[in-house]
Amino acid sequence: METLQPPLTLTSRLSRPRLAFSRLHQCVTLLSCCVVGLLSAAAPLIETSDVFPAKMAGIERYRIPGIVVTSRGTVLAYAEARKNNSSDWGEIEIHLRRSLDGGKTWESGKKIAHLGDRLEGNPRKATGGEREQTVNNPVAIVDRTTGAIEFLYCINYARCFSMRSTDDGVTWSQPVDITATFEPFRRHYDWKVIATGPGHGIQLKSGRLVVPIWLAYGKTGDHKPSAAATIYSDDHGRSWKAGDLALPNEGAFGDPNETMITTLSDGRVMLVARSVSKANRKLITTSADGATGWSTPKFHEQLWEPVCMASIVAHPAKAGTLIFSNPHTLGRDSSGKEIPAGRGKRENLVIKLSRDDGTTWPVSRTLDAGPSAYSDLAVLADGTVVCLYEKASDITVARFNLEWIEGKP
Repeated sequence: METLQPPLTLTSRLSRPRLAFSRLHQCVTLLSCCVVGLLSAAAPLIETSDVFPAKMAGIERYRIPGIVVTSRGTVLAYAEARKNNSSDWGEIEIHLRRSLDGGKTWESGKKIAHLGDRLEGNPRKATGGEREQTVNNPVAIVDRTTGAIEFLYCINYARCFSMRSTDDGVTWSQPVDITATFEPFRRHYDWKVIATGPGHGIQLKSGRLVVPIWLAYGKTGDHKPSAAATIYSDDHGRSWKAGDLALPNEGAFGDPNETMITTLSDGRVMLVARSVSKANRKLITTSADGATGWSTPKFHEQLWEPVCMASIVAHPAKAGTLIFSNPHTLGRDSSGKEIPAGRGKRENLVIKLSRDDGTTWPVSRTLDAGPSAYSDLAVLADGTVVCLYEKASDITVARFNLEWIEGKP
């Protein structure tokens, strides 16, 4: 038997369109909010602020920046605090500043190294050098298994130390001398100088911690001739071992040093090295485990080499996404022709973007067109990139996103 529907009254005839309109309005409002949210999320971001300005805390100049983001989201920025001048040798400390809001504001700086027995001696000075302590080449590695931050640095380019923080950089353990880690490299070169990084190290999916290093084997105190490799820890920084030599000083490869490190989408580790080579390009080599079996180094045509520390970091937006920073300049003669091993000016700091594990770098954006040199990169949990870099005589932090790099409106 057919069920009869009650007849529509005037009220019911009017209420149905109103109900339908109300629901439509709600849907449109919700859709509008989603669209606005998407547009807001995709809006280009670029912000800069000083972190280590020259003369701060009585320091003549800060150099050699490094930056990491801890497991808790704290940003740690660190640098060499060169007390009396900007020289690589002299009275130098390592200073640290912490940020709890993604690099927008910073706590006061403090000395974190060296806090052990004082080790004086500058071989580059005929007089007075014995009273100086050069603490150099700081490198932080975030251990996401333990939550600790492992921190390596060198003294007088001759001894290497490690220490640890378990409270996001507020306090640090007593330093441990790990110089013996470098002894196996003597089978390649009788080194006189050792240095970690600079910049930051990485942790592999296996839990291994990997730190790029370089060593020089000329006269005592000389930074060349040089070669590069890695050291690694499989026990969360309690002990360190030497890897294979990754970048020898031979053939077309001129004095590899100051090597940057990242992981690729297939788990391999890639080194990007500075060198003084006729090619004027960064050197690239890869390894399955970050320590052994390094591939034959190759120059990358798109990564120009002004003989300056660069940085590289993997971005979580999509597998294979890498961010790179470096002054994009070349040494040229009066006719504009590229000079072999020409040493370009340290200016025009450029951010590059790769979507294919660094095979190609199709996107470039100038971060600072003026005097700019060493830099280091890290990525926040929301995908924002932070770049700590030398801007003229200061060290500045820039915060930006992929939309800014790609120049999206």
